[in-house]
Amino acid sequence: MNSYVTKDDLDWVRRSFVNDQAVKGRVQDLLSSRTVQLDNYSSWLARSIQCIDLTTLAGDDCPSNVARLCSKAAYPLSTHLTRDLGIENGQLTTGAVCVYPARVKDAYQGLKRIEANIPVASVATGFPSGQTSLALRLDEIKYAVQNGAKEIDIVINRELALAQKWKELYTELVEMRKACGESHMKSILAVGELCNLTNVYRASLVAMMAGSDFIKTSTGKENVNATIPIGLVMCRAIRAYNRKTGFKVGFKPAGGIRTSNDVLQWMTLMKEELGDEYLTPHLFRIGASALLNDIERNLAKQLTGEYFLPEEMPMA
Repeated sequence: MNSYVTKDDLDWVRRSFVNDQAVKGRVQDLLSSRTVQLDNYSSWLARSIQCIDLTTLAGDDCPSNVARLCSKAAYPLSTHLTRDLGIENGQLTTGAVCVYPARVKDAYQGLKRIEANIPVASVATGFPSGQTSLALRLDEIKYAVQNGAKEIDIVINRELALAQKWKELYTELVEMRKACGESHMKSILAVGELCNLTNVYRASLVAMMAGSDFIKTSTGKENVNATIPIGLVMCRAIRAYNRKTGFKVGFKPAGGIRTSNDVLQWMTLMKEELGDEYLTPHLFRIGASALLNDIERNLAKQLTGEYFLPEEMPMA
């Protein structure tokens, strides 16, 4: 992480532009010529589970549904599916459990109760809009960390990004990074509100310069959330930042990723653009709630030939 932003850094951000047509062509090539072979289908889906931030961000969240979420995160597949895949019981877990700050303590205690070594992630900083004072946003980060959150999903100030006030955005994000302490910071760009791909690329660079451990597409509340073209642009920013600084920053798409086909497309993007290391929870996370249910159904179909109804694969 840079301790300060230089004129050269800001010039790099301002000089950066995205060729929309080139992005479109690359995405078409990826989706038409790269597919997961049937023999590898089950192993790729099982691997994707490790990268899921299993999420509940509902107004009616309570200790009981958070406890169920924790149980599902620790044991994401039924016993017979786990056995048929050759996985030891308890060996496969999701990447994290993601909740609101007020539910962090519930998640922390729920995971501790079942002895699951899974981090608690918390959204913060006035999620999803970020329309509170910086002081309140920083206090919310500190509250989540004090209650046991090891990962903080913050939202950037879209007003500053849209006004091209990159130094001001950087300064805010540095303060948020400090407030996170030893917890990882995932910076949500809210790409659906940034208007164009060039702004997405520039905001990605600034978030990484400020010390983000991950950059994340969306809150899931915008009209446009995680799309493959946007993901490609953010991956290219991650690659450029790595080449310039030597730091590897993780990537988290979120919002609208609901099916097994969706997640395989994202994993293909990671492999092709950033390499196999970005198929691990250390550098790749997926923000989702309903996705795990579809993965479990598809794995059951591959292994048993039966396609179960969604309600036959309950959350816990």
